[in-house]
Amino acid sequence: MMTDIDTFNSSLTRRHFFRKNATGLGYAALASLLGNEAFASSGEIPPALAHIAPKAKRCIYMSMIGAPSQIDTWDYKPKIEFNKDLKDFLVASGQRLTGMTSGQAKFPAAPSIFKFAQHGKAGTWVSEILPWTAKMVDDICVIRSMHTDAINHEPANQLMYTGNMVGGKASLGSWLSYGLGSMNQDLPTFVVLHATHSNPGSNVQAISSRLWGSAFLPGKYAGVAMRSQGDPVLYLEDSPGIPRELRRKMLDGLATMNQQSYEAVGDPEIQTRIQQYEMAFRMQSSVPELADLSGETEATHTLYGPDSKKAGTFASSTLMARRLLERGVRFVQIFHRGWDQHGNLPHDLRAQCGDIDQGCYGLIQDLKQRGMLDDTLVIWGAEFGRTTYSQGQLTETNYGRDHHPRAFSIWMAGGGIKPGFNYGETDDMAFNILNGEMHVRDLHATILNQLGIDHQRLAYKYQGLDNRLTGVLPARVVNDILA
Repeated sequence: MMTDIDTFNSSLTRRHFFRKNATGLGYAALASLLGNEAFASSGEIPPALAHIAPKAKRCIYMSMIGAPSQIDTWDYKPKIEFNKDLKDFLVASGQRLTGMTSGQAKFPAAPSIFKFAQHGKAGTWVSEILPWTAKMVDDICVIRSMHTDAINHEPANQLMYTGNMVGGKASLGSWLSYGLGSMNQDLPTFVVLHATHSNPGSNVQAISSRLWGSAFLPGKYAGVAMRSQGDPVLYLEDSPGIPRELRRKMLDGLATMNQQSYEAVGDPEIQTRIQQYEMAFRMQSSVPELADLSGETEATHTLYGPDSKKAGTFASSTLMARRLLERGVRFVQIFHRGWDQHGNLPHDLRAQCGDIDQGCYGLIQDLKQRGMLDDTLVIWGAEFGRTTYSQGQLTETNYGRDHHPRAFSIWMAGGGIKPGFNYGETDDMAFNILNGEMHVRDLHATILNQLGIDHQRLAYKYQGLDNRLTGVLPARVVNDILA
């Protein structure tokens, strides 16, 4: 009687046999040519393996959770008429509304209370609440024509950071870890930092580990969140009475047993667990050194601002991000919450910008002076934008703004992105994109492209489908913003 494996083997055709063996020989030949650098930290060949000549080898994404108002920061709209009812305009534009403003009788236009001025060689318009960022507009590319499909935070964040509004998809950082492999042996490939904010009255959106999770990809590609208070990673210290040498022997014994289990059942998560134990052991030495900022010069702290000496602030997080990148971490993501200004926007947005402004400036200048900006891709942005009309009561000194997915602003720098460049334009109401339309999927395709990956070729088979970060809907590399 034939077993299942016998049935499987007998079903292999001559064509299947030669195809499988040819693939294996190809990998072996490539490995012999490229050596150890061709392999990820797990010993596997990175699936992407340089589809395109990369402009960047690492990336940092600064995520402003809650969505800052583009009208009050980057998208200068002097023609907005104070208190003009935009109801007819909204109807004509087919504008989607959230449940928070759908019942309003009037939709009063709210021009920004902040002053704008032009900066840099391109005359980039920047709000007065971003004075440090205004100094470096010649280093960044401002994109004013982003748009998304989601109008509420959770699906919008999932689309922005996993490529899909539905849960269960791998995050951008996990895809990069899977596609490119590790550049270090002592730290994770993908690290997440959660920056505190100084405005206690702001509306703080909850976020979950789905935004940095690996989903169907092996668990080793998930982001590792470092804590801002106490030990950066829990259980870094050996337990009392267990010297490091004994811990090493314990891990060796455990690895042997786990390997036997893997050989018996073939579950890839067992391999992930072995690698996690080994990484944790190495991190006991690497993380304390990483987290010790005492070796940074006063000039560096001055560059990032006084908050850089306060653990957990955005400025200290950007400084920590630079240290992580220096040590070979592939992807660093900083989450900064509190940007959901449905009311009291003039006060709360000013406070939020005060948190991040000098830290962003310090990071770009620090990377530049260390020769790292050219091969580091930097992104700053959120999940969507804010409405031109005020949510709730409008006065000359106070207003709030609802969610607006049709047009918002982000900026990018380094990694082959055009510096000192403005891309895209919206109408006088900042509602619709006039030119340079750029969807979230286009952003993802462009990020992958700059890191040497063809977004259509980086895929992972799961539940019978070739899953990709950019999915199956149209996505394009935005060549106009590339240097």
